[in-house]
Amino acid sequence: MARAATTTDAFNAVAEPRRRQILDLLRARERPVNELVELLGLAQPQVSKHLRVLREVDLVHVRDEGRHRMYRLNPGPLQPIHDWLGAYEQLWNERFDLMDDVLDDLGKAETDDDGDD
Repeated sequence: MARAATTTDAFNAVAEPRRRQILDLLRARERPVNELVELLGLAQPQVSKHLRVLREVDLVHVRDEGRHRMYRLNPGPLQPIHDWLGAYEQLWNERFDLMDDVLDDLGKAETDDDGDD
């Protein structure tokens, strides 16, 4: 199976940790690229490259404001990722319930052992 291109698939685009950091920073508010550069501690070309990928999958929108390019999060393309992860929520909850049962049993066994003394 061919791998989806980073620039056409939101899953691949957010697989890169720096792009997730950028999305986290833009979640709070719209920011100019120079502010993202400062907050990320990366060179401007690196940040611009990540922003280009995020724009190509429509996770980020940009507008010009004077001499600045302002970037903002477009959360819509994250919905399929959220939906996919949500499918695993029931599995995680079942496993946590099993772990709670084991811990309860261990706690009861420990209490019973203490009572025998």
